[in-house]
Amino acid sequence: MSVTEQQQPGPDHGSGSDPREALHDRIAADSLTTRRDYLRIVATVSGGLAVGGLAVAGGILHRHGDTADGKAPRPKQIADRLLPGESLAFRYPGEEDRAVAVRMDDGTLVGYSAVCTHLACAVLWRKDRGSEGELYCPCHEGVFDARTGEVTAGPPPRGLPKVALTELDDGSIWAVGTTRSGESLEEGLCRQLRADRPDLADRIGCPGTGGGAEAPPAPGPVDAAGPARRS
Repeated sequence: MSVTEQQQPGPDHGSGSDPREALHDRIAADSLTTRRDYLRIVATVSGGLAVGGLAVAGGILHRHGDTADGKAPRPKQIADRLLPGESLAFRYPGEEDRAVAVRMDDGTLVGYSAVCTHLACAVLWRKDRGSEGELYCPCHEGVFDARTGEVTAGPPPRGLPKVALTELDDGSIWAVGTTRSGESLEEGLCRQLRADRPDLADRIGCPGTGGGAEAPPAPGPVDAAGPARRS
């Protein structure tokens, strides 16, 4: 899921050097890259990475997970079920926000932005790479750890922002919040709740609210940390 340039030789992460595989990555990446993505890459390169970073920090450019009105994103069902070893590409919180959910072999459920923090190429889930699979950007051989989203190889300067996922008793998978790069799930959810739902932030004990730790009420838990519940 990435804009791919000619793939440069890089460290062997289990994918081999089969040119057909590289072509497959190109096609998969290009098919999920929009015209807006190309314009974002051109603007970043022509303006310089430092300028682009300052623009994002200043709120000029869109940052994954930041809604237009500044409110916490609404929960969204992304799958009826996700089995161990499976992954799912989806859009959250907006239609411009590419994301990926992965059910690890041990049942752990993780979600991330699928936009590389290097030059905004799309990130692919590659189960065949590494010991547990990897989040891989074929543009410039960027690699992210599947369990943490942190950079393990290549030029990306930061880890992937996380998407908080929860699994309900019926097995359905819901996206319930986002983080910025470097934030934990708890920090991201609390930041959004403090801005939009200070009463709920206080109830669940977010830092700076003075509230006690208390699970949020129905309709559904915000199960932001640890392995997802399995029905």
